[in-house]
This record gives sequence, structure tokens and C-alpha cells, in this order.
Amino acid sequence: RPAALSITEQANGEVSVLWKQPVLSGRKLRMRPILPEQCAPPEQTQQEFTGTATVESWQTACRLDRGEIRIEGLEQTLTDVFVRVKFANGSELTRVLRPASTGFSLADESGNSPASAYLRIGAEHMLFGWDHLLFVLGLLLLTPVRRILWVITAFTAGHSLTLAITALGLFRLPSGPVELLIALSIFFLAVEVVRKQAGKTSFTIRQPWVVAMAFGLLHGLGFAGALSEIGLPKGQEIWALLLFNLGVEIGQILFVAAVLAGYWLISRLPVDRQNWLFRPALYLVGSLGAYFTMTRIFI
Repeated sequence: RPAALSITEQANGEVSVLWKQPVLSGRKLRMRPILPEQCAPPEQTQQEFTGTATVESWQTACRLDRGEIRIEGLEQTLTDVFVRVKFANGSELTRVLRPASTGFSLADESGNSPASAYLRIGAEHMLFGWDHLLFVLGLLLLTPVRRILWVITAFTAGHSLTLAITALGLFRLPSGPVELLIALSIFFLAVEVVRKQAGKTSFTIRQPWVVAMAFGLLHGLGFAGALSEIGLPKGQEIWALLLFNLGVEIGQILFVAAVLAGYWLISRLPVDRQNWLFRPALYLVGSLGAYFTMTRIFI
């Protein structure tokens, strides 16, 4: 999940700072924002823990007419930081900082549109979101090749709908229950694949696209969790949301293509596909689905 830094300049010569960073395995990353040298150190800060992130806020005397803003410690992480600076005259400046680019000058006015950054954030959230990838892999194991396109399309329609509704603030659920249900959906798919291999049938096996769409609605809430950390840029909400969703779809397409390519290559080799491909993939989905479920219940 990306971190977010919001800096708001006020007419009285002060700035309000809101620093939000994700918590991984119960620990916050060792990062902190460094404001321009003319900004006075804050006298006190307020801290809050939301369950998935720590939020720190403070006010300090500062003029944002020169200097550099950077994130100390960012180079030691694998995350991005979304920075939004709101000036007293009403203008805004936005940047996405990464481990290879940890700061920027306030005098640099290029690249002020943040929307394009959401494409990369969406793709990374899919490609590095192991729970979402495991669910898609479970769908591929459950679905005949001739029906994969329809099932993946149904999953896409489901998560796109709830992603948009949640990101625009029309609906929201706590992240804890959502992540637990996503883990359960992975384990559920593994059980259904086992049932299919045993020659049994069920509604999921007969109509996988319906279940894919239903669980897609749930996974859309998970995708929205990434956006909730940074918000949507003012005046560009729809554009940024579309790009984020497009990034998710690009990541999903790349993963499906890689799995199908691997299946095609192994099918050309003189090996048992059941033992070399299908069974290891099923064990992976089932065991990790069970593991994620247990950790989200007890941790």
C-alpha cells in the first residue's frame, strides 16, 4: 500500500501536515517526511492508528515558496509515497515519490497531474496482491479453457463496480472483515476445485462466472483499500479512478497470460500435467487460502 503526505499552506504563514503510512506485519515503515529547511520543527504531533496505517498530523510555521520536500528512509522500502501540496493561493502540486526518487523541489512545476500515477499503482496492487492473484489462479483451475474469458470478465465487472462505488465514497466496509472474506473466497475456490476433480458438481462448478462476479464485488472492496490510503486527486477523481482500474486490469491480464503460457509450455512436454502443474497450483491456492484465513482471524 502506498503512503500519503498532504501539506496544506495557510494564509497566516503556517502549514498543516498529514502523514499516513501503511503498517506491515504490525510495524510501520521507517520513513518520515522532511520539509524545506525554512520550516520550523513541530511543537507537538497527533498520532492515530487505523488498523492498516498510522496517521500523524501537525502544524508548523513555514512558507512553501522554495526548498525541497523529501521522504527520509524511502530508499530502504518497496513502497511509493503520494505527495499533495496545497498552496495558500489555491493551486496544488502533486508528486509520486519512489525509492529511486525520494524528493522534489518546490520550484519544479512540471508533472503536476497526479492521475497518471494511478495506472502504475493499480497494476502494482494487482501484481503484488497475492490474495487477488491466488483467487484468479483458483478461477483458472476451476474453469474450462473455453470459458475462461467469460469468467475473468465477470470477475472484472464485479470488482470494477465496488471499486468505483467505494472509491467515490458511496459505500464502505471495515478493512478487517473484507480481508477475511477475501481469504475465505480463495479457500472456497480450492475446495470447489477438489470437488470437481472428485467428479462431483455444484452451482460454482456449473456456473463459475456467477461466483466470479459475486466474489469480484468483494475483491473490489479490497482494491479500494489501496485508494483509501491516498485518496483521489481533487478535480480528477473519475480520471484517476479509471486509470487505477485500468492498471488493475493490466496486471490481471499479464498474470492470466503468464499462467496460460506456462500451461501451454508444459502441455508440450512429455510430463504429467496433473502432477507438474495442476496439483501444485491447487495445493498453493488451498494452503495459502487457509493460511491467510487463519492469520486474519487470529492476528
